[in-house]
Amino acid sequence: MGVTGTEAGARPWEVEMTNGHHVVVLGAGYTGMFSAIRLAHRTRRTGVKITLVNPSSRFVERLRMHQIAAGQQLADHQIPDLLAGTGVTFVQGTATAIDPETRRVTVDGATSLGYDTLIYALGSSTDTGKVPGADVHAFTLNSPEIAGRFAARLTEVAAASGTVTVCGAGLTGIEAACEIAESHPGLRVTLISPDEPGGMMGAKARAHLHRALGRLGIALETGARVTKVLPDGVELADGRIIRSDACLWTAGVKVSPLAADAGIATDDRGLILVDATLRSVSHPEIHAIGDAAAVRLAWGQLHGSCQSGLPTAQYTADTVARLVRGKAVKPFRFGYYHQPVSLGRRDALIQFTRTDFTPRRQCLTGRGAVVYKEMVSSSPLMTYRFSKRMNVSTIVSKGGRATRRPAP
Repeated sequence: MGVTGTEAGARPWEVEMTNGHHVVVLGAGYTGMFSAIRLAHRTRRTGVKITLVNPSSRFVERLRMHQIAAGQQLADHQIPDLLAGTGVTFVQGTATAIDPETRRVTVDGATSLGYDTLIYALGSSTDTGKVPGADVHAFTLNSPEIAGRFAARLTEVAAASGTVTVCGAGLTGIEAACEIAESHPGLRVTLISPDEPGGMMGAKARAHLHRALGRLGIALETGARVTKVLPDGVELADGRIIRSDACLWTAGVKVSPLAADAGIATDDRGLILVDATLRSVSHPEIHAIGDAAAVRLAWGQLHGSCQSGLPTAQYTADTVARLVRGKAVKPFRFGYYHQPVSLGRRDALIQFTRTDFTPRRQCLTGRGAVVYKEMVSSSPLMTYRFSKRMNVSTIVSKGGRATRRPAP
């Protein structure tokens, strides 16, 4: 099967099926976009048809969402422009159902797309459903629109010298707190988390991080668990209430229930269970990548990040291209290399890691780290542009000896 429609263009209401192998990619985030573009290049003379489905026509740079939240204006990258010249058909809409038995995807409850191969790249979002009030009174970085509304609220709060709370001290929470404090020095910013900020880093990197937090005047509530988000504050497990004129929620993630609802094998979080070639263990014509896949290697399971997501997209594009040609494929191999984190626009921190994400002694700080982090944040778009003409690798490390044996 294949598909005809507007190449990287307007949303079709009906899709006509033709002869040829048809690949549907769900999600145009970092991984879905890369897999579609790379696969188009790898199969350009095979007759393979590729359709990319995404709710928005704007490509979202998730690595920069904290900049939007702080009030900075970012470039508006449109998906049809990024796909121009690839032959990939773009369908703007939300995948609402998958029927693995008939191999069809329903878009917006109406349009039906048939597929021979499905690449599932729907990613993850911040989970505001586990703490009462978070879904009503807190902002997230789930979209440029929500981050933009938070930025507008920050302007109001800053004018009144108010207080902002950032709940969650993972890398996203740290970046957001630093960006907000630097962009709005009159604000009182509090970072709240049950864990120590930078707890996954080495001593040297962690010390630099805490110096940066102190320099920016960010107050820490470490060892604190939020039990409720209120209109004007957050309630902690010990009964204290921290005043908050604006709350940004970065704690916890969730994935789309689409795969589980379709009867595709998933883990208890809803991630698709995959084999060593990133194919669904229950439906091998479905490939899962990025945050949507439960990828387990010999050293442990991948966690959601662009660092591991792009390699899964690269590997899957190459795998599908080989399978279409009837060739064998080797298992996916990957190892982590670094933990990059921005600390505002004038400081950053790069913690180099072992394959399993545990910290090495080496880290990079200051201006060199700022340049390094900007290179990391800019690399996906550069990769897409070059991938239209050549095979660009995003795999820094395959994990060495740690990934030469199969996962237990």
